[in-house]
Amino acid sequence: MYSHTTVGANDLARARAFYEAVFAPLGLEMVYSDDTYLAWAGPGRPPQFFVGKPFNGERSSPGNGFMIALLAPRRSAVDACHAAALEQGGTDEGRPGLRPHYHKDYYGAYFRDLDGNKICVVCHQPE
Repeated sequence: MYSHTTVGANDLARARAFYEAVFAPLGLEMVYSDDTYLAWAGPGRPPQFFVGKPFNGERSSPGNGFMIALLAPRRSAVDACHAAALEQGGTDEGRPGLRPHYHKDYYGAYFRDLDGNKICVVCHQPE
């Protein structure tokens, strides 16, 4: 069912530096870039996460209640991804930790990118 996700950005160079640091702990690599879009994917996968300028030419802005959740292979990757987001100028929306109200092994963290898009990174595996 899932194909890909696209979030808007107002400054692609800034977004590229942010997401390269954030995606490194998750093993995602940039697979495409031009003057309007950037794309990342897991090894051997088609592009799954795009960052780009809005088609309508307006400024990008995040939607209220909108969030993207990225799967991490282990809890340490959640920690590293969240730390990279904050180091790159993202804002904290929820420190890494267990959230047993979702399920007993839900280990997640939340942040906003440089354009205000809310991102979750989560590991569903036990430690």
